[in-house]
Amino acid sequence: MTPAIKLTGRLLDALSVTAPPLARRLAWELFRRPVRRARVHPHEQAAHAAAVREHYTVDGVRVAAYRWGDGDRPVLLLHGWSSRGSRFAALATELARRGHTAIAVDAPGHGDSGGDSTTVPQYARLVHAIQQRHGDFRGIAGHSLGVLTAFHALRTGVRADAIVTVSGIADFGHLLREFARQLRLRPPVTDDVRRRLEKLLGDDDIWTRLSSDHQPEHVTQPLLILHDADDDFVGVDHAHRLHQAYPHAELVITEGLGHRGVLADPRVFGPAADWLSARAGAAPLP
Repeated sequence: MTPAIKLTGRLLDALSVTAPPLARRLAWELFRRPVRRARVHPHEQAAHAAAVREHYTVDGVRVAAYRWGDGDRPVLLLHGWSSRGSRFAALATELARRGHTAIAVDAPGHGDSGGDSTTVPQYARLVHAIQQRHGDFRGIAGHSLGVLTAFHALRTGVRADAIVTVSGIADFGHLLREFARQLRLRPPVTDDVRRRLEKLLGDDDIWTRLSSDHQPEHVTQPLLILHDADDDFVGVDHAHRLHQAYPHAELVITEGLGHRGVLADPRVFGPAADWLSARAGAAPLP
């Protein structure tokens, strides 16, 4: 836990006693907004500069996208919370080298896109917009929150030949539980964030229907689950939960990579590129 998180948690705890309404509003704003606008890392800059820029509009927000390669149908790359599309630079480069097209996006409120936040349903609407322009996907690879988005998009009509999850969140409720744990929120503050999110997304069933393992019968494509045993944000139990929901999936557990730097490690992007290249274009399981 960083000093900034500890300090923020102490502030919220004090406000929970002295000014509860302010504590609730502040907790909600911290939950719904990315921590910061992620920058392009030095090792991503060459790939980022080489990408062809695209733009989409979702819910009135202008969204930045990046395309590499000249394959017939793209592999879509979906980043996680407080991240950006350039985190997939290594995988995108590998896919393009193998003759595929890769498309990464900056979700609303992230990277070079407009807006100040996003939700899983909005992020999934962006996926639909990309499919409308480029056609069905050869594959979708998601990291963390991007995995929740990928599964929700697939359940709502997006078509892809194969799926790769990296550090994937199985349970949508994990987002709020982890937020509350890190900041040591008092239960009334956590409950208020829960109610606000349910109101924003329209119902109290979001904790089930936005989870990655919801309605697994709708996702029968070849599936690769990659997760690191030392992930300190999304525990490896999420990978096992996904594998239980999708027993046809291949499960690969790495060690020593953590959560945030995993996409830049050749032990992840190499096997992911190999796997997508081998299986993209395969028919879904019956």
